[in-house]
Formats: sequence, C-alpha cells, structure tokens
Amino acid sequence: MPHHTPLIATIVAGLTIAFALGALAHRFRISPLVGYLAAGVLVGPFTPGFVADSGLAQELAEIGVILLMFGVGLHFSLKDLLSVRKIAIPGALGQMAAATLLGMGLAYLMGWTPVAGLVFGLALSVASTVVLLRALQERRIVQTDKGRIAVGWLIVEDLAMVLALVLLPAMAGAINPAEGAAPGVSGWLVPLGVTIGKVIAFVAFMLIVGRRVIPWILHWTAHTGSRELFRLAVLAIALGVAFGAALLFDVSFALGAFFAGMLLAESELSQRAAEETLPLRDAFAVLFFVSVGMLFNPNVLVDQFWPLMATVAIIVVGKSLAAFVIVRTFKHDNATALTIAASLAQIGEFSFILAGLGVGLQLLPEAGRDLILGGAIISILLNPLIFAAIMRSRSKAKTAEIKAPEPVDDFRPTGLTHHVILVGFGRVGAALADGLKASGRPFLVVEVDDAARRRAREAGFEVLAGNAADPRVLAAAGIAQAQRLIVTIPNGYEAGGVVQEARKVQPDVEIIARAHSDAEVEHLRKLGCDTPISGERELAAAMLAQLRPVKDQAAGQAAVGAMAAPPGAALTPA
Repeated sequence: MPHHTPLIATIVAGLTIAFALGALAHRFRISPLVGYLAAGVLVGPFTPGFVADSGLAQELAEIGVILLMFGVGLHFSLKDLLSVRKIAIPGALGQMAAATLLGMGLAYLMGWTPVAGLVFGLALSVASTVVLLRALQERRIVQTDKGRIAVGWLIVEDLAMVLALVLLPAMAGAINPAEGAAPGVSGWLVPLGVTIGKVIAFVAFMLIVGRRVIPWILHWTAHTGSRELFRLAVLAIALGVAFGAALLFDVSFALGAFFAGMLLAESELSQRAAEETLPLRDAFAVLFFVSVGMLFNPNVLVDQFWPLMATVAIIVVGKSLAAFVIVRTFKHDNATALTIAASLAQIGEFSFILAGLGVGLQLLPEAGRDLILGGAIISILLNPLIFAAIMRSRSKAKTAEIKAPEPVDDFRPTGLTHHVILVGFGRVGAALADGLKASGRPFLVVEVDDAARRRAREAGFEVLAGNAADPRVLAAAGIAQAQRLIVTIPNGYEAGGVVQEARKVQPDVEIIARAHSDAEVEHLRKLGCDTPISGERELAAAMLAQLRPVKDQAAGQAAVGAMAAPPGAALTPA
C-alpha cells in the first residue's frame, strides 16, 4: 500500500501548515483565520514548493461548507433575532444594500458586467460569522445589548446570503441559457420560478417530514447510550440532508445543511450535538479556509494594487460607515454604533462561498475572486486593530459605565456586602442556591446563559448577567466586599479564569471551585483557589460510605460532608 497519496498529503500539509501559521497569528494577536488562509497560499499553485491537489482541496472544502452551515443553523435562534429585530433586520439589509452598491460601482469602473458587480458587491457586504463571534467573545460583550444587536445583524446577513446562494444558479441559467432555452424575459422567469419552486418544496418537506424525523433519530440514538453512535448520527444528519437536498431538490449543500442544523436546534439535545461535532467542524473549517487560500494569487497585490485597496476601503470604511449611520439613526449611542461598525469591518466564509460559486457559474471573473480573497485577508488583519482603537478611545467612558448602574442588568452593581458570589446556575449551582437561601446567607448568582438566568430570577434570586471572568462583572458583583466566591462551572480550566481574576481584586476572599480531575484541581490551586472540589472524588466517597455497615453509615456520611465542606466555616451562618 503506498504511503503517499494526494488526499493524505493535502490533509496533512494543509492542517500542519495551518496549525503553524495559525499559532503564529495568535501569538501576534491576529485572527488565526489569517494563518489558515496564508497556509493555503503556501500550498497553492501560485507559490513555489509543495503544491496540494486543488481538486481534492475543493471537495474537502465542500464538506467544510456543509459543516459550517450546519453549525450556523444549529446556533440559529429566532428568539435572539426577534429581540433585536427592529434594528437588526432593517439595519443589516440597509448596510448590505449600501455595500453592494459600492461594490457594483467599483466593478463598473473596472469594466465588469452589472451581474458580476452584483455578485462582487454581495460578497463584500456580509461579515464573517467566525471572526465576528470570536471578536465579541474575546471582549466579553456577547451578552450586552451591543453584542445581541451584532449577533442579530449577523443572522439577518446569513439568511440573506443563504437566499443569494439559492438564487444565483437560477440567475446563471437565465444569463447563460442552455441550448434551446427561451430568450428574453422568459429566460429569466422560467429558471427563477423553477428554482423557487424547488426551494419551496424542500422547505415544506423539511418542515413537515424533517422536523419529526430528525429529532426522533437523534433521541433514539441518544437512548442507545453510545456516544459514538450519537456523534455519527449528528454527522449523518448534517451530511445526509445536505447531499439529499442537492440530489433530490437541486438546492445547494449550504441550504440543506443550514435547515438540518436549524431543525436540530429545536431539540433539547442540540447543545450536546453541537459539542460532539465541534472538533470535526473546526477541522474541516480549517481545511475550508486553506482551500480558499489556495485560490488566491499573491500577484494581485502588485497587479491590482489600487482595485484591492478600493475593495478593502469598501469593506473597512464604506460598510462600517453605513452600519454606524444606521445604528445612530435608530437612536442608539455612539458606543453601540462603533461596536457594530467594527464588528462588520471584515468579510469571511460566506464571501468565499459566494465568490467560488460566482466564478463557477461564470458570473464573476477570477480577478473578482482574487480581490475578495485579498480584501478578506487584509480586513481580518485590520479588524483587531480597529477594535483596539475603539476600546482605547472609550476607556474613560468604560470606567464610568462600571461605576454607574445600567438600565439593563448586564452590569448592574449589587448592593450586597459580606455576601457569597455564586458563579453558574446549572444543577450544582441551583442546589447550592437553595442551600444558601435556606441558611439565610446573602448571595447573588452570576450566569451567562439566558435560560439559566431566567430560572434563577423565577426562583427569586438576585442575578447578574455576564461572564464572571470579566473584571467588570466581578466588580459589579461586589467581589471587593464578598466573603466567598463559589464557582460551579463544570470546566475547571474555564473556572480558573474566574479564580485568577477574583484573586487579583480580592486576595482575602475564600474561593471554592468545581473540578473534574486531579489536573484541574492542581490548576485551580495554582491560580489561588482555596478549595477545589473534585466531583468524581466526592461521588466515590459517598458510594464508599454506603458500603459500610449500617451502624457506621451516619459516621461515614458525616465524614463525606466534612470532605466536601470548605475549610474554615460552613455555608450556614454562625
């Protein structure tokens, strides 16, 4: 059996070089996407050295597109969109229209056809889901009003691009009709009508049949108790629906995968499905960006320097300025407008998909794809710098925001003193909250998840929205006046970030944190946690206590209780 095949070489070279350059980009505080795209350029046909198989890379990229769109559908939240619909829907559509017109104007100056200009402008009008969400998460503003508007805006853009991907083949069929096809208006209307009819049939089939069958398959698989089968079921649904949609209804892989994820999101198992498939989605997403980089010709930086600069200006300046004006028109403050504008000052995966489809359908010249790819790389490089400039310009305003209560409870400072801060309101956090309430000890809950916060409020507890690793959230929670910090986050390493930030502000606060392994226990201790509690060890101790003779069980249970309790004082008031 040969040890060197084009498929293995393409995957190994792509992932290895992407890792090296992605890590280098991360080291310099640049989005790793730039490293992945640069890796594609290095293994592409336009640079010397090893050249990966472009045909295989494109097929791997198709799987990446399917899994990316499946992930978008899986995280699609109609509720989140409706909460900011008054600004997100008109704002996103208005900003996309402005960017598209600017792109069409540039295409006209370069002598392209109006349709090529339309495809080019649309590709410049939509921001990268990956880059935008990562930027918001790094700055811990996803749960703020600014973050919710940005995410809602992004959802509208994604939906508009899904529609564009569906209609583009019909447009191509009308512009380049097959032999014997009717010319004129009917040449536009017939392919467009057929395409819309197929999409309607697919949507109806998914809503009537898929909505019942897909969750049923997932629940049945979950009841088998096999994690391997469950993971396989999720992948089979994503890939199978996408392929079936293309084969039976002649719609894009992207639309099929999006609907599969959207229907799966209605199941209570959607969170587990997302977690199980995340590693594979990330791996193929990297290969997708590598394959896109392989298409980029670095000569465009010299041969088309000024068109490239104009493209970057549309992405970074024109699109952002349109977003800023729209947000201010809806009477939001400068901070929100600047955050939305900075979030959208880049393009990414949808732009690549649309550019590739446009070139494949002969609607967009290859020079247009090069400009889109070059504009994406430069805009992704500039995006962290734009955010940093905005954050620096608003540093004084941010300090004032921490000191003053906001109208929403994202960072509303607590009035409690000598209290307990309970981070997380899952099963463990809810049980602890009940115990703290029964003991009469003052406490508040810090929770990032909307549903968990709602449950905590319904139980009558004081709740603070936000990530407890954010110093602003800890300040609002009164960490400087708190007696104890209890971290119930199930991931010990994530909990370590909370412990580290709390210890910086309040060296004397007693910190209790949850862990799942000896390594997590050691990690938490090094960061300053007084009492890291391993759930597995406590469970084993409780089981051992039940194996003792009946007369010794009370003593055994008391010993277990002593092991679980933090040193010093009990949770009940003295």
